[in-house]
Amino acid sequence: MTDESKLNQAAARAVRAQDLLDNELLDESFKRLEENYTAAWRATGIDDFGAREKLFLAINIVGKVRDHLGILVVNGKLAKAELDEIARTAERKKRRGVS
Repeated sequence: MTDESKLNQAAARAVRAQDLLDNELLDESFKRLEENYTAAWRATGIDDFGAREKLFLAINIVGKVRDHLGILVVNGKLAKAELDEIARTAERKKRRGVS
């Protein structure tokens, strides 16, 4: 796979990730999961270390999924900027008659 191909792929993935982040149903699902996990975590008994640990991890995983989508968006924007620069450089070379 060429570098430009990888950049195009990252830019396309960014669009899809942004669509997911903008999706009301997915956003509601993330919020509901966090709320439910937090409520269950707070309701654990004083000696229920295992349950608290699992719920704490579950809460953090929801955040990590959201963060990962955000990282895909940022990386895609950087890839798009790099593709734009490659296109500008190619256009300048073309105008100058440089191969």
